[in-house]
Amino acid sequence: MSEPAPPAPGAATVETVPVLVVGAGPVGLTLAMELEHQGVRALVVERNTSTTRHPKMDVTNGRSMELYRRLGVADELRKVAVPSDHPTKVTWATSAVGWELASFDYPSVDETRETIRDRDDGTLPLEPWMRVSQVILEPALRDLLEARSQHVSVQYGWALESFAQDTEGVTARLVSANGDRRRTIRAQYLIGCDGAGSRTRRQLGTDLHEIDLRRMLVKELGLPRTAAMLARAYRATGERPMDGRIYLVHFSTPDRKIFQRFGGHVWHLQSPEGWTLISQNDGDTFTLHAPLGAGTDADRIDPRAFVHERVGRRFEMDVLVANAWTPRLTVADSYGHGRVWLAGDAVHQVPPTGGYGMNTGVGDAVGLGWALAAVLQGWGTPGLLRAYEHERRAVALRNRGAAARHSVVRAAVKAAHRTTAHSERWSGARARRRLGREISDLGNLENEALGIELGYRYDTSPVVCPDPHGRAPRQTMDEYTPSTWPGARPPSLLLQDGRALFDLFHHGFTLLRFADHDVTAFTDAAERAMPLEVVDVRDAHARGLYERDLVLVRPDQHVAWRGDTPPADPLYVIDRVRGAHH
Repeated sequence: MSEPAPPAPGAATVETVPVLVVGAGPVGLTLAMELEHQGVRALVVERNTSTTRHPKMDVTNGRSMELYRRLGVADELRKVAVPSDHPTKVTWATSAVGWELASFDYPSVDETRETIRDRDDGTLPLEPWMRVSQVILEPALRDLLEARSQHVSVQYGWALESFAQDTEGVTARLVSANGDRRRTIRAQYLIGCDGAGSRTRRQLGTDLHEIDLRRMLVKELGLPRTAAMLARAYRATGERPMDGRIYLVHFSTPDRKIFQRFGGHVWHLQSPEGWTLISQNDGDTFTLHAPLGAGTDADRIDPRAFVHERVGRRFEMDVLVANAWTPRLTVADSYGHGRVWLAGDAVHQVPPTGGYGMNTGVGDAVGLGWALAAVLQGWGTPGLLRAYEHERRAVALRNRGAAARHSVVRAAVKAAHRTTAHSERWSGARARRRLGREISDLGNLENEALGIELGYRYDTSPVVCPDPHGRAPRQTMDEYTPSTWPGARPPSLLLQDGRALFDLFHHGFTLLRFADHDVTAFTDAAERAMPLEVVDVRDAHARGLYERDLVLVRPDQHVAWRGDTPPADPLYVIDRVRGAHH
C-alpha cells in the first residue's frame, strides 16, 4: 500500500478520490486514520520515499493518546514506545560528568494508570503520556494503517506540484521524487499536512503570523539582564550571542554511561548553558539540541566533537542525523477555504518546549477528519470546516503562548547561570545551590501543563450551543478543571462497573443521559439529520462530574450541548452542531 503508484498510462488519465491528503507525517497519518474510522476513502501522498529520519517530537501527551485510543491504536503504539514500567526524570546539570542542579521526577505509564484509576475524579486523562520518537512513531502509524485500512491508501515518493480548486473539488498535480513521472488527482477535498514549508499553504497565499523568539526573550528578561548574560558568556568562553539557530545531533551509542551519574531513566539532561540531551528510547539513541552563536558555519561543525564538548567526555557514537534548524512561533492567518484545508505544522510551528507541535496537530487531524466525513456523507455542512478553523486556530494561539512561556523559563535559567558553577571551590558549590533553587522555583511546567493538554475549549465555536446559565470554569496552563461547559473536552472517568466512559462514545454524536428523560423528539430530529446514539448512564459520580442530566458529545469528544431537560427546539440544536444553522 505504501509503494509509489505506477506511471499514468496517458496524460488524460485522472485518478479520483474523495480526499487527497498531502503529507504522511504523524498529522497526515492521524488524519488518514480518522477518515478510515469514519469510513471515508482517501489517498495520502508523501514527497519523501520513506518515513522521516529526523527525531522531531519525543512525547505524545495524554490527550493525543486518548484520541489514539478512540481510533483503536493506543495499545499498539505503546508497543514501540519506551517501556511502560520506566519512570521519567528531567535533570538539570552542569554537564553529563558534572554536578546535578535540580531534577523533576515523573511516574511510569503503569504507575500513572494506577493513579488515574485510584483518583477517578476527572482531573486526569484517560491515557497516560507516551515517550516515543517520531522516527519510530511514523512507521508505526503507517504500518497500522496498512494492516487495517479498507478505505485509505498511503503512497510515498509523490509530491504536490500544484492544484486548482473550483466549487466542486480540487485538481491536483503530483510529481514523483525523481521528477520523471506525473499524476493528476481529482479530489473533493485537498488537505495540506505538508509541514512548516507547506506548498499547499503557499499556493493558497496564506500568511503566517510570527512572534520573533529572540526579541520576545529580550523583552521578557529585560535588556540589562540579557546584555549581562551575553557579556558573561563571551568573557568566560568566547560564546557569541545566539542567532536563533539550533544544532541537532541525533546519534546512537553502545555506551550506557551517558546519564549514569544521575541515576536511571533520565529523559532530558538540560544544561544552564542552553543545550538539551534527550534520551529517545531509554537505551542507545539520543538527540542533542544546542544553540548556535552568530556567524557559526553549521556545515563545518564536526557532530561528534560537538556532542563530546557538551556532554563532557568522549565516547563511541554513530551519527544518524546532524543539521541546523530554527525554532519558530508561528500561526497561520487562515486554515484554508473552499475545498482546500490545512493542518499540523502547515498552520502552526512552535519550539519543542512543551511538546505542543505534533500534539496540537493530532487534535487538528481528528477535528478536521470528522468534519470532512460529515460533509462528504451529507449530514454535515461546510460550516463545520469553517468552524474547524475557528476552533483549532484558537488552540494553536494558546499553545504557542505556552511554548513561548516555557522558552522564557529556559532563557531565565541561562541568565541565572554563572561559570563559577563549574568550579570545585566553595564559590562553585554556592553558585550551584543558588542556580538549583532558581531552577526549582521556575519549575518544569513544560512537562506538567495539563491545563494546556486537556483544558482547551471551543466555547465560542459557531457549531457549539452556548450555555446561558453559569460561568465557564477558569482556564490556566497548569491545571485542568473538569467540566462539560459547551466546547470542552468532558471529564474522563471509570464507571462503577470498571468501563471507561469515553469508550462508550460513538463514531457520530453521543447523547449521554444521566437521568430518566424522554428524548424522543431529540432523537427523531437527529434521525433525519445526523448520526446520534443515546447512551444511558446511571452513575451518581459520573452525573456529578458531567454537571447536567443530558450532555451531547461530538465525534471528537467535545461537548456540543448540555441541559437538565431536553431542548425546547431540538432541531435548532441539531442544525447548529452539524453546521447547518446560520
